[in-house]
Amino acid sequence: MVFSSIIFIFVFLPITVLVYFISPKSIRNFIILISSLIFYGWGEPIYISIMIFSTIFDYINGIIIDKYRNNKALTSGIFLNSIVINLGILFFFKYYGFLISNINGILGLNIEVHTLPLPVGISFYTFQTMSYVIDVYLNKVKVQKNIISFGAYVTMFPQLVAGPIVKYSDVEKELNNRKETFEKFGEGVERFILGLGKKVLLANNIGFLWTTIKGTNIEELSVVTAWIGIIAFTFQIYFDFSGYSDMAIGLGKIFGFNFIENFNYPYISKSVTEFWRRWHMSLGGWFREYVYIPLGGNREGLKKQIRNLLIVWFLTGFWHGASWNFILWGVYFGIFIIIEKLFLGKYLNKHSIFAHIYTMIIIIVGWVLFEFDNVIQGFKYIETMFLLSSNVLVDSSTIYYLKTNGLLFIMLIILSTPLVYNFINKAKKASKIKNILTISLIHIMILFLSISYLINETYNPFLYFRF
Repeated sequence: MVFSSIIFIFVFLPITVLVYFISPKSIRNFIILISSLIFYGWGEPIYISIMIFSTIFDYINGIIIDKYRNNKALTSGIFLNSIVINLGILFFFKYYGFLISNINGILGLNIEVHTLPLPVGISFYTFQTMSYVIDVYLNKVKVQKNIISFGAYVTMFPQLVAGPIVKYSDVEKELNNRKETFEKFGEGVERFILGLGKKVLLANNIGFLWTTIKGTNIEELSVVTAWIGIIAFTFQIYFDFSGYSDMAIGLGKIFGFNFIENFNYPYISKSVTEFWRRWHMSLGGWFREYVYIPLGGNREGLKKQIRNLLIVWFLTGFWHGASWNFILWGVYFGIFIIIEKLFLGKYLNKHSIFAHIYTMIIIIVGWVLFEFDNVIQGFKYIETMFLLSSNVLVDSSTIYYLKTNGLLFIMLIILSTPLVYNFINKAKKASKIKNILTISLIHIMILFLSISYLINETYNPFLYFRF
């Protein structure tokens, strides 16, 4: 089940909200837990057992670590066992086939690989349970002794399958002491509708263009068409993923939770470093807190800082998928971040226009590496983009794509900046009835158009569900 589906919007969500709010506060975490298990089990009835195991396993680990905190040997053993088991499960389902395939290729073997479907959201909820055990072990958070509350945290359907990655410390207080209000409910509904519009009206439409161009034989693409295609994907992945995050944050508010922001207009960045402070911020924060800083961060000299950055970016790429293109994509960004730290960052700070153009080119090329599982095909696509192949500059398809999608591209560019948000926010603060009615009508119109699209169209992928 996905948020941008008729059954979720008109069946699952209304029933869940109704049951939640007519129930006493004492059982509302239980309602979240059960509804989340139903949500997950709707599409993953077999793999729900893995999520339940992870929940119970790390709940028990937290209890033992807290109870025997004075026994360093025992708590260290439990802590390491938790990390190994969690990563082992993740590795088995996500990277087992990749590892065997590479062993076969390198050693010339023919070990049979049984491809396993990837449990939806396993990368996200594994990181969440790990962060809880780590923080309990380091005494950063109090142990959660109520398994229902802990289960609600791990399985919480608003952010279960594609983030944002919510650390236990982010919602520790709200799990058992949150306040649902009409104001927060209204904010949540607004945020959900805006996210739905991003996903359905923007990401899906521009994504269809990218699907068409990507499906064209690369020898038949013109140079400009290749650029149009990957720029379309650049917008698709942003509005798809940030739209999902907006819907997740909005749903969280409806149920009284304040999830962390996951995007902050990343395409206005003037350096790769800034881009990654604005893109998928919950993942970046997780790796910074649980990998980069424990490795030493920037505290032990430049050489170790570079080493730490390369490790983090290798893992960031590998986290996204069991394929060499993701690893290459992660290391690619890591190298540019290191270059900016060494010398380029000072220059970029002085030349904002050049800095923005440079950043967007690096990002767009990075999305080619990200999107093409076949690395060789990805490099061929980049060769076409930069006139390193025999492809023509412009053809009739180029003109057609520009004519039919020009207005959409203009909208996407504007909506990738904070201009519209700032305008709406200013209108809200004015508190005029006319402004409030206008904003409400805009939200109703976005909802109506989104529902109309969902009824009539079948192209509705969520890109980050595969991670």
